[in-house]
Amino acid sequence: MQPLAKRFHRRLFLRGLGGACVAAPFLGSIGGRTLRAATPAPPRRLIVMFTHYGCITTSFFPKRSHGPLTAADLEATTLKPLAPFADKLLLPRGIRAMNEWTYDLSRGQGNDQHTQVVGSYFTCQPVTPNSDNPFDFENPTAKFEAKPIGPSLDHVIARQLSPGKTPLFIRVGNAKDTSQSAISYSAAETPHVGLGSPAEVFASLTGLFNPGDPLSPDGYRLLRGKSILDVVKDDLETLERMVTSQADRQKLEAWKALLDETGTVIAAQCNAALAERLGIPVALAALANQTDSAIVDVSAKIEGVYLDVADLYSNLAVLAAACNANPVIVLKYPANYRFKGLDLNYESHSLSHRIANTSGTCVSGVLDMLVAIDDFYARKFAHLVGKLNEIDEGDGKLLDNTAAVWFQEMSDGAAHNLNNLPIVQAGSAGGYFKTGWSVNVDDGSPDLTRGNSDAACNPNEPPLSVGPVQTTGTDPSLANAPINKYFCNLMNALGVKAGPDGFPLEGGTEEVSCFGMYDRTEDFIGGGTNPPEIHDPGEFTALKANA
Repeated sequence: MQPLAKRFHRRLFLRGLGGACVAAPFLGSIGGRTLRAATPAPPRRLIVMFTHYGCITTSFFPKRSHGPLTAADLEATTLKPLAPFADKLLLPRGIRAMNEWTYDLSRGQGNDQHTQVVGSYFTCQPVTPNSDNPFDFENPTAKFEAKPIGPSLDHVIARQLSPGKTPLFIRVGNAKDTSQSAISYSAAETPHVGLGSPAEVFASLTGLFNPGDPLSPDGYRLLRGKSILDVVKDDLETLERMVTSQADRQKLEAWKALLDETGTVIAAQCNAALAERLGIPVALAALANQTDSAIVDVSAKIEGVYLDVADLYSNLAVLAAACNANPVIVLKYPANYRFKGLDLNYESHSLSHRIANTSGTCVSGVLDMLVAIDDFYARKFAHLVGKLNEIDEGDGKLLDNTAAVWFQEMSDGAAHNLNNLPIVQAGSAGGYFKTGWSVNVDDGSPDLTRGNSDAACNPNEPPLSVGPVQTTGTDPSLANAPINKYFCNLMNALGVKAGPDGFPLEGGTEEVSCFGMYDRTEDFIGGGTNPPEIHDPGEFTALKANA
């Protein structure tokens, strides 16, 4: 094994006798005097959190769309859990995602309300095969199985920056995606499945509890109650002796606490999954009881989605970021989920339409239910942000060297509109982005509309028969700044390079100024029949710290 000092610039590994290989934090102070004299800047990371079906925009957005952002601005909104981090937030307002579905094909392809939206979201490419009939239920391939013709943002970045040229893509809750919910594509028409169970993610960082592998001695010791820090004790003690700066000592202590906590939970959750392998059938009794905490990690035996442990997935993402295991991390939340923990009797897709099935009248109290879901997601994002903000790194926190961004599939879930998109960023990615601000990149006005999500199913109005209705969305003439430009911001913040044409290119030397095939949603009509064109190249300079 190479000396730690020679490997510090990438990531550190601590090895247990039984095979554990634990990634340790990026620590700039280890090594000889020459290395300390030229301590590199902390790495920059992107952590994406993605949720489906939009939100109640009138409750989500602060009233001020452009200007300094304070905790008080967030208190009356869905984003209240993020109020303690107001000075580290950036709300990019006025942005449109690509390939919006409409009845009359006025703003995108005619495949499906979700298939084309998620397929084009992070690719800015059309989906194929194309459909010009929004009601063609007899052509399931075009409606339900169409896929984008290019790679998604996470893979474009990972090709230049990530080990193995692959992002760390995590399916929160271990749900399986279809073309109606998949967002990550490694190449044209090639969905990327990623990792689903906490054990899989943990195994990618530690070599422990890798599904399908024989149980290692280290894994067995953890199941018997041993601390993961004890498993790698010898290497850890060596590393601690090499750390010379107080900041790195504090970061190492925070990492140890997070690793120990996460490892303990993973080990407990792995009991049932590993019982059969170990020949301990008594542990399988937990499966019969169907308790979420016991079976969250046994998807090989029972398919299920468990969002009650969503914070565990976020902790794993923070561990990966602290260890510099991968600078591109995606936390993908499931579609079509029924929030039993919120006492909701309908799954999230139906609720976003305000109805119980594909047609009908408003579900009683549906707006309150949707706000409860929005609050759940806000609390999950706040947990992620809080954990990132607990770990010291360089002159600041791990959060300061990260762009953690909560993206939503659409703006309002009934309107399916992609303009006026709800986006929340935490962290400046090493000082690249302005923080403590809401920035209206569309027209700079401080009073951009918050949408009309309460225009249907309001308790003060009589029940309405609703389906996808534009009345709950935002006027399509407003808030149309292309999301492509924000993606250029994120790529440039991380150090992705482009070729002379401005498009990302491995081995390039220029800043990224173009991404995708189109940056106007109308150009997607016809599914690629329009010539490729980026009408508004560049990034949003208003989002940069020096703007």
